[in-house]
Amino acid sequence: MRIGERYKFLIAYFLEHSPEAETELIYDDPFQLLVAVILSAQCTDKRVNMTTPFIFEKYPDALSMSKATVDELFALIKSISYPNNKAKHLAGMSKLLMEKYKGIVPMTVDELVELPGVGRKTANVVTSVIDEQPNMAVDTHVFRVSARIGLTVDARTPVATEKQLIRHLPKEYVYRAHHWLILHGRYVCVARKPKCNSCNLRPVCKYYSKHAFEILKSQG
Repeated sequence: MRIGERYKFLIAYFLEHSPEAETELIYDDPFQLLVAVILSAQCTDKRVNMTTPFIFEKYPDALSMSKATVDELFALIKSISYPNNKAKHLAGMSKLLMEKYKGIVPMTVDELVELPGVGRKTANVVTSVIDEQPNMAVDTHVFRVSARIGLTVDARTPVATEKQLIRHLPKEYVYRAHHWLILHGRYVCVARKPKCNSCNLRPVCKYYSKHAFEILKSQG
């Protein structure tokens, strides 16, 4: 099967079954989304959503957070993975946001990656979610699912995966495709034992095509 056929099938399927897919992080504005995405690195969205209400109650915007100490922020996020580094990132990010952008979250990847704790993936998430820009954030789920299905070929890094996805996806679907892939990886195409028996992408999936016999045999 040609790679273009896989993309065509995937887009048609998700447009029908999940047209309004969106991030599972809870936020009210761009600043809160930026904070949540920084915290979500190597941490579940569920855990982040349990933590952010306490943060936003005390520090709802860049101005208030820029006045917080690292220790104060650490106390609120200590249940999150890597709280020491993330507390420093939040403190530095909010201060630079005030100094350079008057507390307004910029909407270009180049500007965002200058902020402490903001890498390319985080910048892509913020710009695609808030502004529907055709930027593809590649996390472990997107990386894994893209390779398994066959949307990418020999893409060994997140950046390589990003470039291949952007090349093949129509621009108007890029911001939604990120959510399609991440949610599919989170709930169906899971890392250790993908739920192939309940996956409707089997007709175009390279992984299923290769392992169909083993999968059917394991089901008895």
